[in-house]
Amino acid sequence: MPVEGPLWVVREFVNTYDVEKDVEALPDAADLTAWLRYAGLLGATETAAYADVRHARTLREGIRELLTANHDGTPAATAAAILDAETRRVRLRPHFTPTGLQYAADGTSADRALGGLLAVIAQAMADGTWQRLKVCSNDTCRWAFYDASRSGAGRWCSMAVCGNRRKAQTYRARRRESA
Repeated sequence: MPVEGPLWVVREFVNTYDVEKDVEALPDAADLTAWLRYAGLLGATETAAYADVRHARTLREGIRELLTANHDGTPAATAAAILDAETRRVRLRPHFTPTGLQYAADGTSADRALGGLLAVIAQAMADGTWQRLKVCSNDTCRWAFYDASRSGAGRWCSMAVCGNRRKAQTYRARRRESA
């Protein structure tokens, strides 16, 4: 797996919902708290509340939709509006330090943690690495992955799984048409 820098946390966050298996890793505040701690976004004594779960899921699905544009160029105005609204809600703002630009969010512990995710996204958009984070083109998968291909044209979370499924589907469709 390639080094993807700080974007790993965004990839992991998007993948807290498995579309194919319909498995939610953030069903409640305790699980959100545990995940945010795992990601290093929440301190050991900080917790998330029930309302934070709704905000986190909304943000996650907005990010997933925005990632779709990174491989198919589909306009993602609604997804961008979701991230913009969450950015305003957590009051994310730039903060200049002697070592460079950082971002800070206000609000609850979970708001600041979600602001940390948004800050990673903002930085990745600024430095050009954002376009490498994508979601699988397989509509039943939609797993987030980092595209490390030389051309940046990757479309599948795994060529061996989703890419191979698509190739087989295309092959069978062509065979049916020619028969």
